[in-house]
Amino acid sequence: MVLKIAVMGHPVLREVAKEVPVAEIKTEQFQQFLKDMAETMVEYDGRGLAAPQVHDSRQVVCMIWDFDPDKEAYLTYLINPKIQELTPKTSTFWEGCLSVPGMRGRVSRPNRISVEALNARGEKVSFIAEGFAATVVQHECDHLLGKLYLDRMSDMKDLAFNREYQKYHADPNAGDVDAD
Repeated sequence: MVLKIAVMGHPVLREVAKEVPVAEIKTEQFQQFLKDMAETMVEYDGRGLAAPQVHDSRQVVCMIWDFDPDKEAYLTYLINPKIQELTPKTSTFWEGCLSVPGMRGRVSRPNRISVEALNARGEKVSFIAEGFAATVVQHECDHLLGKLYLDRMSDMKDLAFNREYQKYHADPNAGDVDAD
């Protein structure tokens, strides 16, 4: 089922999301919620989606993982994710968001992070994300902290409507983030 997207201004986007109890992950209701998140993300042509964006203030992220050129893209979930920055170096990308429709902004974020979370089966997962992948993970996990990419922008002059972004700023060779 396609869920309704919360847009900037809705209070759910500014809440710190609650952890998901491990026992809840394998329930039929929670598994259906994960499927609904994925269907919603695909319907809205997103690359990622966080539960608060569908009016559910729980620590759940759904993403299309296609950062490894040697592997096919796949759907992944991060439940109760914890991120640790591994470098002070940053990468800067233009980010878009389903909760901030029609706009993009340039955001600098740490370009190497470690991630620990539970997957859709409640199993612990951990990995290192770098560059564009690190940006996407951080963008999605920011939603669990009540933050939008606009909160991370250092200069509001780097905020544009999508049409103007395409005309004046889009780089076909850059990995711009259309995270969610």
